[in-house]
Amino acid sequence: MARLFKPMNPALTEWSGKVVWIVGASTGIGRAVAEQLAQRGARVMVSARQSEPLQQFATQHPGAVAYPLDVTDLPALQNAVQHIVQAQGRLDLVLFAAGIYKPLRAYRFDLARMKQHLDVNVVGAYNLVDATLPTLLQQGFGHLSFISSVAGWRGLPNSLAYGPTKAALTHFAEVLHYDLAGKGLGISAIHPGFVETPLTAQNEFTMPALITTDVAATEILAGWADGLFDIHFPKRFTWWLKLLRVLPHRWAQALIKKLTRL
Repeated sequence: MARLFKPMNPALTEWSGKVVWIVGASTGIGRAVAEQLAQRGARVMVSARQSEPLQQFATQHPGAVAYPLDVTDLPALQNAVQHIVQAQGRLDLVLFAAGIYKPLRAYRFDLARMKQHLDVNVVGAYNLVDATLPTLLQQGFGHLSFISSVAGWRGLPNSLAYGPTKAALTHFAEVLHYDLAGKGLGISAIHPGFVETPLTAQNEFTMPALITTDVAATEILAGWADGLFDIHFPKRFTWWLKLLRVLPHRWAQALIKKLTRL
């Protein structure tokens, strides 16, 4: 059966020999995506602040290269891009998987924590785009992907610092797609539900539809293969949250309070 709508991005189905750069690859979803892409024959460049897990990954996967850095350090990102392109000749996929999450409620407002989330989760993405976009535009191909969150779809308890940054990241990706799809570039925003990572381990409540990082990575690769812009999962959870987005605020907040008991 023919699709009602065309894919929003060029499909990414064949990874052998492709050059991918995962920024935020030391743990969590970024690490799982790096593992799956390496298994499919991609040349995987990995970055994060923690050097040791990156070096372990590079040792275990021939052709992989570690570039330890902090996403708030623009010159470091620019230097890494220069080295990658000089060594590999191209960039096929760049994934922004870096991020921080600390639970925060408004009655414990912490400006320093708010700014830290903004610097890493949003400005870090800006820095990565600033560093990579000239290369991608010159190539005329490539894909920029950002791990956002369902927490950016609606205001949720405990996410005072985290949620607004993910909403900003989704909005950023949407506008990038408007402007860059006609230039041959793919753009995608990834919206996971609850995934077993060091970040979600901080949560003190039962997380519905919790999945592993391997399942998350499989969903992401499937979304890229289908040319999707909005890659969200697990569907049994995320479709309900999409419904909350269109409900009146009064109804949505009442449901959220009842479901979370926060």
